[in-house]
Amino acid sequence: METHIEDKNVVTGGESGVGEVDPIQEPYVGMVFETDKAVKAFYDEYARRKGFFTRIISSRKSDRDGSLISRRLACNKEGFNINRQKPGGVRVRKRESIRGGCKAMIKVTREKPGRWVIKTFEKDHNHGLVISSDKARPAPDDKDRRIRELSLELNHTNQQLAACQEQLRTVLAYIEEHNLGLSKAVENAVYNISEVESDDIMYCKGEFGKFP
Repeated sequence: METHIEDKNVVTGGESGVGEVDPIQEPYVGMVFETDKAVKAFYDEYARRKGFFTRIISSRKSDRDGSLISRRLACNKEGFNINRQKPGGVRVRKRESIRGGCKAMIKVTREKPGRWVIKTFEKDHNHGLVISSDKARPAPDDKDRRIRELSLELNHTNQQLAACQEQLRTVLAYIEEHNLGLSKAVENAVYNISEVESDDIMYCKGEFGKFP
């Protein structure tokens, strides 16, 4: 039996994929969306409020034109990881699995253009949910603003660093010039001392040479 849904229940999304829906709305069988992007945006927001993450676990395309006709989205703990082995019996080292066979999911199908309908909805999870406050999760606009602020701060820091490097080069050049002048002064002093000592020796030889 076909279920008829009033147009007011359709969740719009367009190209942006942002659904116009009650923020506390829960999925239900028969819920209608305009696009598959609107479906994913809605389920992602629902998951965020409930305290879990989602992933696309399967998609089906039309044999006639290759267009998407159905999709399943589920909790990211759906299913189990399968241990894999390389040829020769060597086990592939993998990260610790986060999957635990959770059944929570929705399945949507495209009945016609602009009409994606939830056909299956599994609500219950077999694991705990972690609900974070909205304040702890910045909105996209807040993220962009923070990125711009950090970029400006980084640019300002780089300018300060460049100024410090220039000052350091100036100081090092001054020290090098000072050391060069000091080295020449020492050389001149040594030369003058040598000249004085030589004159003294010649004078002494001349004075003592006058005596028989």
